[in-house]
Amino acid sequence: MYKVGIVGGTGYTGVELMRLLSAHPQVMLTAVTSRGNAGMPVSEMFPSLRGVVDLEFTEPDPERLAECDVVFFATPHGTAMESVPELLGRGVRVIDLGPDFRLRDAATWSRWYKLEHSCPELLDEAVYGLPELYREKIRTARLVANPGCYPTCTLLAVMPLLERGLIATSRLIVDAKSGVSGAGRQAQVRTLLCEAGENFAAYGLPGHRHHPEISQELRQIAKQDVELVFVPHLVPMIRGMETTIYAELTRGDVDLQELYERRYASETFVDVLPAGAVPDTKSVVGTNMCRIAVHRSGKTVIVLAVIDNLTKGASGQAVQNMNLMLGLEETLGLQAAALVP
Repeated sequence: MYKVGIVGGTGYTGVELMRLLSAHPQVMLTAVTSRGNAGMPVSEMFPSLRGVVDLEFTEPDPERLAECDVVFFATPHGTAMESVPELLGRGVRVIDLGPDFRLRDAATWSRWYKLEHSCPELLDEAVYGLPELYREKIRTARLVANPGCYPTCTLLAVMPLLERGLIATSRLIVDAKSGVSGAGRQAQVRTLLCEAGENFAAYGLPGHRHHPEISQELRQIAKQDVELVFVPHLVPMIRGMETTIYAELTRGDVDLQELYERRYASETFVDVLPAGAVPDTKSVVGTNMCRIAVHRSGKTVIVLAVIDNLTKGASGQAVQNMNLMLGLEETLGLQAAALVP
């Protein structure tokens, strides 16, 4: 059994990690930290884990964390980068669900997150944790930067087109919508029930912090800059994410359905729907699945994708990355069907 720890276990990605790891056949959760709730039983904060996770929240003790094989950081930006160098130096593998290691350029990171990066030397080493793109690098990584939810949904949707150079890079429009859990568990007026319920609105304009992350990876895939128009929206549901992507085709003789089916034929966690279908968020709740449909309207290709923002968009993908890093079967602990209704 591998020992794993979670730094920052009181948020939605933290409790989702605990839910998944508690059922994983090859790992043992040994530490869950929270500076503000040290000494509180996990099940007191999250009754859903009563009888499942028999641990108390603790202060983030480097000695205890160093005993783990893998440590997850489910923390706000600026937290992981202060502790990761020491853990790596002690032979611990790290998966950061926050944004501290997603961007490869320290100046760009500082511009978007309003902090100086404390260990920029690790940015080149960190592997971007999208298995469908970087699987072999993840297997040997010490440090994995788990992708954000919007980037995961967007990149999986558009990757087959960019890899084949089938769309114009001069304009890619991403119209994205997320459930309220994507905003985190901290108290905010805009996520109160009376504010978010029966409401629908864009946010993160003129710039969302996932924009440079998406642009960086689009550039890697396309081998050139991609002009990105990215508009996220908050929708009145708890969990789930949908992206609708519009791009101009540069060729009209390609069978797009066949292209997507072939690209993802061996990917357990990407489901290409039949021609003419439309994915819905309910079909992925609680799963590590991304469901994709591709449509054509004249010279425009329309790609629709859905994920659970807390699972494939965060904690499920982190477990998928952990499995790869430990040499385990990639699907372990992640094969549950969606929750319906």
